[in-house]
Amino acid sequence: MKNICFCFQMHAPYRMKRYRFFEIGQDHYYYDDMLTEEHVIWLVHTSYMPLCRTLQEMIRLSKGRFHCALSVSGVMLEMLQQYAPEMIDVLKDLADSGCVEFVATPYSQSLATVYSDTEAAEQLQSQQAMVKQLFNQQSTTICNTELIYSDEIAISLYQQGYKTVMTEGAKHVLSWKSPNYVYSSASAPKMKMLLRNSNLSDELAFHFADPDWHNYPMDAERYIEQLAALPEDEQVVNIWVGAETFGIRQHAMTGIFDFLKALPYFALEQDMSFTTPSEAAKKLATKDVVVAPYPITWAGEAKDLSIYNGNDLQQEALQKLFAVAERVHLCKDKQLKHDWLLLQDVNYMHYMNHIDQGATHYESAYDAFINYMNILSDFLQRVDEQYPTTIENEELNELLKTIQNQEKEIERLEKQLNEAKKAAPKKTCAKKAEK
Repeated sequence: MKNICFCFQMHAPYRMKRYRFFEIGQDHYYYDDMLTEEHVIWLVHTSYMPLCRTLQEMIRLSKGRFHCALSVSGVMLEMLQQYAPEMIDVLKDLADSGCVEFVATPYSQSLATVYSDTEAAEQLQSQQAMVKQLFNQQSTTICNTELIYSDEIAISLYQQGYKTVMTEGAKHVLSWKSPNYVYSSASAPKMKMLLRNSNLSDELAFHFADPDWHNYPMDAERYIEQLAALPEDEQVVNIWVGAETFGIRQHAMTGIFDFLKALPYFALEQDMSFTTPSEAAKKLATKDVVVAPYPITWAGEAKDLSIYNGNDLQQEALQKLFAVAERVHLCKDKQLKHDWLLLQDVNYMHYMNHIDQGATHYESAYDAFINYMNILSDFLQRVDEQYPTTIENEELNELLKTIQNQEKEIERLEKQLNEAKKAAPKKTCAKKAEK
């Protein structure tokens, strides 16, 4: 029996305001709240809400046999709580259905798994804590930023307790192998790998309404027939797309929501089942090992990191950003730490790409770089005020350990003092009773 694994990703960055050079050191707020609110409300009303309503209908009509996954970043959840709380209620309903898995993903969709293991672990913990609080779920499956994966990253993720990793079925890694199996990681053999079927996923995301596409016009029955025609022993077909595919990239007038709603009917008719990533990893055996010595992603033609760190602008920004990672981890300034999270968003690096900037309001990659670096300069000044960069990391760590040890010693002595004060009246009373 073939298994179909759908995953819909929800994330958007905070919109940054125009930040001039002369504002460095004067203005510590970097975001355009009005643009952010407009963008989130547009996403919800045009895409997220109709998509989730469709998923609810699919679960109901299939009597609970339709299963899927959602990858929702912590940043997206906090924006929904602030600007569109009704969306949180719908997501809660999907979680309560028992048919939707909220997979682990970095809180701010950053490149932390490439540049800082400590930061990556903290972000995953923060996002999962938020999912637990809102939806009472906790997943051992990770959908990394842009599906980033490598053998080195796999070791770190496995040590953090993740049992399944979702990544791209990149041809230069798979070679002749099919993405439609469960694999194991070469560096962490007990970790299972699910690979995105890029052809079937991109057919929905980019070609559904393309009159020049060879399968146009696409309908649910023809789409399921493509899956049925795959070799019989291929276990699982992973169709993972950005949620904005539905309603934005493919407008509602194309019939994309009706197409999605009809899929379970034709799939179940063909004796196919729907599964979440964790369910697929649990019930299906591994076929082979995948070796990925260099990071792979689902982005661009090369399926690597070049779209995010392939030019001098991006490398300069990333180097300066992650150079202060250790200092930020040690600080207790909540606003500084929140800004640190938001500044890591991979979209800001994407805007600095010369070839494919995606949807951006910047005039050029250089324009995006200048605005970002002005903001980053102010942020770095704030970090330096707390932990001067003239102090080496090792020296800083020793100083902070000394301070922390002193704080613990003070707490211990205060506790002893309080206990002594509580005991004092009792001793006094005992002496009076003796007299």
